[in-house]
Amino acid sequence: MPEMTADRWGVARSSFDVYLETGRGHIEAALRRSVTGMGEVIPSGLLTAVEDGVMGAGKRLRPLLLVTACEETGGRTSDDLYDLAVSVELIHAYSLIHDDLPCMDDAPLRRGRPTAHIVHGVHTAMYAGAVIIPWAAAWAFDSARRMGRTGGQARDIVAHLLEAAGAGGMIGGQALDLLGEGRSLGEDELAELHGLKTGALLAASLELGAMASGADSTVRHAIGSFGRDLGLAFQVMDDVLDATGSADVLGKRPSDAEQEKSTYVALLGVEGARAHGRRLVDRGAATLDAVGLAAPRLRQLARLVIQRRR
Repeated sequence: MPEMTADRWGVARSSFDVYLETGRGHIEAALRRSVTGMGEVIPSGLLTAVEDGVMGAGKRLRPLLLVTACEETGGRTSDDLYDLAVSVELIHAYSLIHDDLPCMDDAPLRRGRPTAHIVHGVHTAMYAGAVIIPWAAAWAFDSARRMGRTGGQARDIVAHLLEAAGAGGMIGGQALDLLGEGRSLGEDELAELHGLKTGALLAASLELGAMASGADSTVRHAIGSFGRDLGLAFQVMDDVLDATGSADVLGKRPSDAEQEKSTYVALLGVEGARAHGRRLVDRGAATLDAVGLAAPRLRQLARLVIQRRR
């Protein structure tokens, strides 16, 4: 049974729930440090849009994965580790700002709030997203150096982050997503699209955590494979939630169906998609088993991905 503790009302909670709550608190503080640092180098009008995009409510899954991967592979927790972790969340935030633009998904709602281009205008939102990219790279490098990584190791961390964000990762997946609108994609095409658009940055979060701890290449490869399966499972469950939830519950519009996008639900049905998500998580866990990596909190995070309700 999981270790239990009590909150300030005396209600028992699992140690994993406390771990998540504590981790998210540290992540919010690190995001605030990063945004404050940006305020020293960009105009105030642009900073307001950046702050809205970065500090808006979110699951913070990617930085949680990075921190947990570092801890599970022998690394120490510190403010510097959380600073490194939020470099991934910064890239994720930029991608959402640009994803919502009229030239992309033209979305008016994200996380229950009006999107950046609705509030600040298209041009400001576009620039806000763009300025986050080099800042995330610089922030990651500085954080890695403060953690004790060498200059070469810090550069490798930055390169891996940007590779996952670029044409061979998230941006490439976004291009495939736009090209796939109005078409009926098969399972292999969907896996390729979402493996890039969603899976690449999720996998990189885990790999960066292992790089930060100094883990060997065997462990890093296993962590990355686990992350790619987890990233695809995340998207599968996103499709399930998109098909079964409301905009009020999910906090975003429009739905994939409204944009004529192919989904795992359209391909496999709701229950078939749920089963596929569970299979992906099981496959990822088997990769960890193969290298003898227990990583219980990573496995708990994976279960959280397929059990979430929003």
